[in-house]
Amino acid sequence: MSKTLKHDLIYHLILFILVVMTLYPLFLMFFTSFKNNEQFMQNFWSPTLPAHPTNYIDAWNAVSPYVFNTVLVAVISVGFGLLFASLSAYAFARLNFRFKNFLFIALLALLMIPGLLTLIPQFVEIKAMGLFDTYSAMVLPYISGMQAFAIYVIRSFFESQPKELFEAARIDGATEIRAYGSVAIPLAMPILGTLAIMNLLNVWNDYLWPMISVSSPARWTISVGLLNFKGQYSTQMFYGPLFAGYVLASLPLIILFIFCMNYFIEGMTSGAIKM
Repeated sequence: MSKTLKHDLIYHLILFILVVMTLYPLFLMFFTSFKNNEQFMQNFWSPTLPAHPTNYIDAWNAVSPYVFNTVLVAVISVGFGLLFASLSAYAFARLNFRFKNFLFIALLALLMIPGLLTLIPQFVEIKAMGLFDTYSAMVLPYISGMQAFAIYVIRSFFESQPKELFEAARIDGATEIRAYGSVAIPLAMPILGTLAIMNLLNVWNDYLWPMISVSSPARWTISVGLLNFKGQYSTQMFYGPLFAGYVLASLPLIILFIFCMNYFIEGMTSGAIKM
């Protein structure tokens, strides 16, 4: 065996071990979701038969309202957030106006402020506006919270595109809005797709802000709802429905990534996002 082959074999072995360590908890969660209490206690680490798919019926009845709430909040937040961010990024990249550089630097300075420092002022503002315990209490902070990073990334991408494309559009009589919609946005779809997935993950997994800003169980998102679901089923020792609820909560994100994987990879490797 050549030295190069041995070297590659070591790397492949390390990667294989890391992949197994990453995926095994997911498979364990999936297998456990089909167990009853007796199977869970007697054989925790491996799948057992017979399977109990009725666990998913119990779990869906409990978590489906939280899933719908989270989808609603995430889609509205990310959709409007990327719309406003892309408009602002286009203005910073392609338009000339007073204090342009100063405003952009001030925007970047917001990235240096930890989110926890704005938690109390944000809550006070939502309370003063009469939005507490509403969907708007979650949507508006999510939209504003994603602006700084999204504007920075999209602006960098717009500036990397040839100016001749936009000049040709103007020569053909296109307005700035038309150039934005017909030239800039189609080119930026991979970047927008990447940002959409990243922000959807943030909204989907956020626990602290929904817990603070919403008190009605009817408006809880999946992260808050799962904690309540866990309290109901773990105290009653029904672990199968509990793990089935975790699987159902993860499923929309997995499906989203499968369908948007090409956009995500293209956006990550296009040069506009550096990790």
